[in-house]
Amino acid sequence: MAASRTPILAGNWKMHGTTAEAKALAGGLAARVGGRTDRGVVLAPPFTALATVRDAVAGSNIVVAAQNMSWADKGAFTGEVSPGMLADLGVRHVILGHSERREIFGEGDDVVRKKVEAALKHGFTSIVCVGETLAERDAGRTLEVVKRQVDAALNGLGADAGGSIVVAYEPVWAIGTGRVATREQAQEVHGEIRGLLRDLALPADAIAILYGGSVKPDNVDGLMAEPDIDGALVGGASLEVESFTRIVEYRA
Repeated sequence: MAASRTPILAGNWKMHGTTAEAKALAGGLAARVGGRTDRGVVLAPPFTALATVRDAVAGSNIVVAAQNMSWADKGAFTGEVSPGMLADLGVRHVILGHSERREIFGEGDDVVRKKVEAALKHGFTSIVCVGETLAERDAGRTLEVVKRQVDAALNGLGADAGGSIVVAYEPVWAIGTGRVATREQAQEVHGEIRGLLRDLALPADAIAILYGGSVKPDNVDGLMAEPDIDGALVGGASLEVESFTRIVEYRA
């Protein structure tokens, strides 16, 4: 990755962890990697554990993020969590457009765009996820799909929005499957995304682009050696102190 960008290692815990489990995991990570200043460490626990994790990492450099957020400030939206509710907990980072939200819960590009706009309005930093399915990759449509998603989420936001945007490329076919894109495949798409950001008049060289897709201790070093891979959005391997510590402490 470029020396001008600070690497970001983010753990997406998905629907895992009681509050007691979250406290133990966050506390263990705070002790091991909470003092790092040369790279950003982000933990995204379930909504029910946000306050617990916030307290467990207090005094460290670890940032707490939500896994999702409504575009609405308030209203009749059963089951949703608003930007203001997250801000009330001290949370200012959020993952938006994750492939599981898109694929399982039907969030289209228009919904992701509304959430990105809401996050910017409320002063959040967004980790905006994009990526293709296996069928789309096999059809040779990877770059077409990624371009559509990047354009829908970020077009017209203006250069000032760049400081509040992180992009995560997550090939859907490599999430939770144990199958990972080669470092060359990942770098190709990351390079294209950086070009797309430049085309959208965003500060492309300053925006971190993370790779998400079965990132593990044994492949993170190679991925992080690529020039346009600025970090990782990690699922299963972020649920254990040892494995996520090794990812945070990658050697590239």
